[in-house]
Amino acid sequence: MIPPRGFVNSVTLAKVVDASVLGALVFSEPRAGEAAALLEGAELYAPKLMAYELTHIAQKKSAQFPAHINAIQEALEIALLMDIRWLDVSHMAVLRVALETGLTTHDASYLYLSRLLGADLATFDDKLGRVG
Repeated sequence: MIPPRGFVNSVTLAKVVDASVLGALVFSEPRAGEAAALLEGAELYAPKLMAYELTHIAQKKSAQFPAHINAIQEALEIALLMDIRWLDVSHMAVLRVALETGLTTHDASYLYLSRLLGADLATFDDKLGRVG
């Protein structure tokens, strides 16, 4: 269920998280600490697309570091089991956001959800961060 526009739980702040932030956290990248601080105490939302993006990150890391494939797979599993509200997006609305902003449709999916929910956007992507 999608909460009403602008809904913020009285205890936690709603945030749309993208793969750059969640990937940094679960794959122990250099900005993992910054990612953890961004997400701490937040109620997390993401388009279902992010699961595919995280899987792609795991694929690239597994090819680059084959000796660590088990740890990479475990990190992916942890990410996919996190308490995130995985939401469908309106593809027509995402297209409009992409055309309006010049973002890719992938990035526009996160911005669309952020706007729809009235939630902050947690991203390390420079262009998405500037637009969002």
